[in-house]
Amino acid sequence: MDIQLFKAKYEVDECLSEIRECLEVGWTGMGFKTVKFEDAWKQYTGLPYAHYLNSSTMGLYLAVDILKEECGWNDDDEIITTPITFISTNHAIAKSGLKAVFADIDDTFCLDPKSVKEHITDKTKAVMYVGLGGNTGNYEEIVKICRENNLKFILDAAHMTGTRINGKIPGSEADVVVYSFQAVKNLPTADSGMICFKDGRLDEIVRKKAWLGINKDTYARTQNMGNYKWKYDVEYIGEKGHGNSVMASIGLVQLKYVDRDNAYRRTICNWYRERLEPYSDKITFVRIEKGCESSCHLFQILVDDRDALIVALNQAGISPGVHYIANTEYKMYAYGKGTCPHADYVSSHTLSLPLNLYLTRKDVDYICDEVIKFIGK
Repeated sequence: MDIQLFKAKYEVDECLSEIRECLEVGWTGMGFKTVKFEDAWKQYTGLPYAHYLNSSTMGLYLAVDILKEECGWNDDDEIITTPITFISTNHAIAKSGLKAVFADIDDTFCLDPKSVKEHITDKTKAVMYVGLGGNTGNYEEIVKICRENNLKFILDAAHMTGTRINGKIPGSEADVVVYSFQAVKNLPTADSGMICFKDGRLDEIVRKKAWLGINKDTYARTQNMGNYKWKYDVEYIGEKGHGNSVMASIGLVQLKYVDRDNAYRRTICNWYRERLEPYSDKITFVRIEKGCESSCHLFQILVDDRDALIVALNQAGISPGVHYIANTEYKMYAYGKGTCPHADYVSSHTLSLPLNLYLTRKDVDYICDEVIKFIGK
């Protein structure tokens, strides 16, 4: 038996049909399908602007970089962030010459509002909020803190495709939202992302900065029949960060099915809880705030001997994961080590059980049987 943590499920024929159109037209780069995907994404989320990128990592960096430049932040200014996240989140802060200040998490595994307040100083310019596993945590309280303290709110929504609060997709409250469509995410492509600024002027800037600072993209120039379609200016030292039409083709198809797929993920999570909740004296679950309909990118539990449980599950043909090791364990962020006790505890005790669309109830029961067998020893 080989039960994988993640395994992307594609609507293969539809994806190939969309990609085929790119090949027949002879355009696989930026434009064409990327524009269609941006429009579809804005319609789906209700956000006013969206620019398609080659990864959410690029989106996070551009988000911080642009806000720093446009808001006049200094190199020693600070962004409050979480230690329980993939390293992309905090690299985006450091790469922009700012300091990642680590606040603790609460039992939702998202930033604890109380800890965020405690870490605000004169140098604090923004809060980077991660909706871990698709959970919204105390999202609305963090939004309130940002508004009261005149802080920018950056939403790392890498796990949040399809997440809703009280029936509404969150993000309109943020200055910028960044999504991931990486290979194992709820809306998978080979790799890509979307950056959604609230301010249309910043959306214009990110389109240039993601194309090496050039003020006209290649596709737009090919559509321009004038004599000067070849002429452009370079306004920034930018990145090669835009997405392409092949990946956007996959995204366009998968977007149509993401709510259906997330509903099945929630069903799988309910099966896990149903089987494991009788053992809540030995297993701790992530708390989901009332009103949150999570995308359920992850199903995480806390156990005493996490590493031994991983070995036991591996021996049973099950591949769990860890999301994540506290970033303060890494050498470059070690200055924050010991400042976030709950995050440290989660880092050494959390386990992500398999959560992919190929799982059956029988698979979940088998996984739970192995977990129960281990904790009963």
